[in-house]
Amino acid sequence: MSGSKNSKTNKVTQTSEMIVGGIHVQVIRKDIKNLHLGVHPPEGRVRVAVPEHVTDERIHLAIIDKLSWIKKQQAEFLAQPRQSAREMVNGESHYYFGKSYRLEVVEQTGKHKIELVGSGKIRLTVKADTSTESRLKLMNEWYREQLKLVIPKLLDQWQTKIGVATNGWGVKKMKTKWGSCNIEAKRIWLNLDLAKKPPECLEYILVHELVHLLERHHNSRFVAYMNEFMPKWRLNRELLNKSLLSHEEWEY
Repeated sequence: MSGSKNSKTNKVTQTSEMIVGGIHVQVIRKDIKNLHLGVHPPEGRVRVAVPEHVTDERIHLAIIDKLSWIKKQQAEFLAQPRQSAREMVNGESHYYFGKSYRLEVVEQTGKHKIELVGSGKIRLTVKADTSTESRLKLMNEWYREQLKLVIPKLLDQWQTKIGVATNGWGVKKMKTKWGSCNIEAKRIWLNLDLAKKPPECLEYILVHELVHLLERHHNSRFVAYMNEFMPKWRLNRELLNKSLLSHEEWEY
């Protein structure tokens, strides 16, 4: 069992694992009032957050009660389509804010660059001996730049609407979630892959993380805030969860 201290409440969050009905479950004990069970995309990882005093037996029974629902959710996530490994060659498809573009590779000397050409093409200009790994790195940096062009406007809009203010934000490749919020530091992070998803998905994750500045936990109060500020958030979440996943191993 591992533990981490919450600086605001001076409480220790305890994390452990258990297997119920052949399913691995992450158990998080922390200073909350109710048990919260979730199945998370894309692989259907099961996580349960419980009050500190709840026994393993009670957790086990709660999971058993939801086994059929858990397995149904996992099956749906596993059926989600995935993109094959990118080779960064001519004609390959790449997504940009939800739309598929064809890659055009131009090999020439000079500065490497990526640009949109017309309505359906991404042009990658590189030296002939540039490796696939380096081409992928260039593409990811381009995606990062594109997100940083649109996030400030969204952030200004939603901070005003929600009535919160961040101390900072960033974009990074994340293998565990679409976004995160450090509540004490008032800093949010957004997953680089959101540049590939429809704009509604980026907006939904941004709002989700900002609402955490009002409510730390995914409880009824959090849901009420989401309903108030973004009434169609569930549709955006569904759109994100059904979108084409990267070929890379990705966990929520």
